[in-house]
Amino acid sequence: MEFPGFFVEAPTISLRDPLAQFLGASKTGTITYAYADAVRLAGHSCPTVAGAYLMVRRGLLHLYGNEMPERGALEAYLRGPRDQGTTGVVASVVTLLTGAAPETGFGGIGTHGRFKRRDLLHFDATFDGVMGLRRSDNGRGVILDLDMNVVPFAREMQALLPRAIAGQASEDEQARFAMLWQARVERMLIRHADDPALIRACEWKADTLAAEGRV
Repeated sequence: MEFPGFFVEAPTISLRDPLAQFLGASKTGTITYAYADAVRLAGHSCPTVAGAYLMVRRGLLHLYGNEMPERGALEAYLRGPRDQGTTGVVASVVTLLTGAAPETGFGGIGTHGRFKRRDLLHFDATFDGVMGLRRSDNGRGVILDLDMNVVPFAREMQALLPRAIAGQASEDEQARFAMLWQARVERMLIRHADDPALIRACEWKADTLAAEGRV
């Protein structure tokens, strides 16, 4: 697949995955993910995929700082129901990057379920944000929100979008639509990856989690 050139400029996310090391997929257990990996999983590149990717990245930075994050050692929470809107797309990116999976995830190795990733991804959370991440080792959590208005589409999309959706766009219009669509994704990933206005992160207190019945 030939991706847009800006994909390689997007920030990467490195984590240590003990399961990958245990099974020999990685000698050190370190895995580095790129935005292209999220696109391959989703089958497309859009502001939702980019936003999910950047939210996880911001959440890991908040929770781990300069420490290497551990894949499989995080619980993830999404505000939306699993079958609502783009929640499923966001969930798939979260699972890719953190290892946290719903009831369909890996059940672990041995009788104690070592390296288990099942039931680490939850839906219908009640916080004010799109996503929450919580470390399993110390209980520290972060709530993440995404404001797409910070990086709006070009005005030209107002006319192009409905024509493209309806299948009425000419070949040139379709090409222009696709270019402008990815231009917004590019701005999010390259110019606004660290913009606190685009991705808001706030501490999620352990006592709040307990009050909500999440721990």
